Amino acid sequence: MSVKISTRQVGDVTVAEVAGKLTLGEASGTFREALRNLISQGQKKILLNLGSVSYMDSSGIGELVAAYTTVTSAGGTLKLLNLTHRVQTPLQSTKLYTVFEVFDDETTGVKSFV
Repeated sequence: MSVKISTRQVGDVTVAEVAGKLTLGEASGTFREALRNLISQGQKKILLNLGSVSYMDSSGIGELVAAYTTVTSAGGTLKLLNLTHRVQTPLQSTKLYTVFEVFDDETTGVKSFV
């Protein structure tokens, strides 16, 4: 399975549900395009729910960093939600875990955008 992304609004926060494998190739391109579309639509508060990501390779990590940079450069904020072990482990081993604000529940994550 490739990556699938669906979005919904919770107040002025966009919750992007990411599911599948975030890997090199079509999946990383799909992810990148979805984030760019959100920015072009004026979405500045983005909470990425990664609870359904079953696998992430180094290019997936690169896409998360690129998404963070893109959103921040556009004056927005990107935060992460529901990291699975398969996502949390590579983020911790690369020390990128400290770059992102990470939440375990959606309500707290949404409320953190002030």
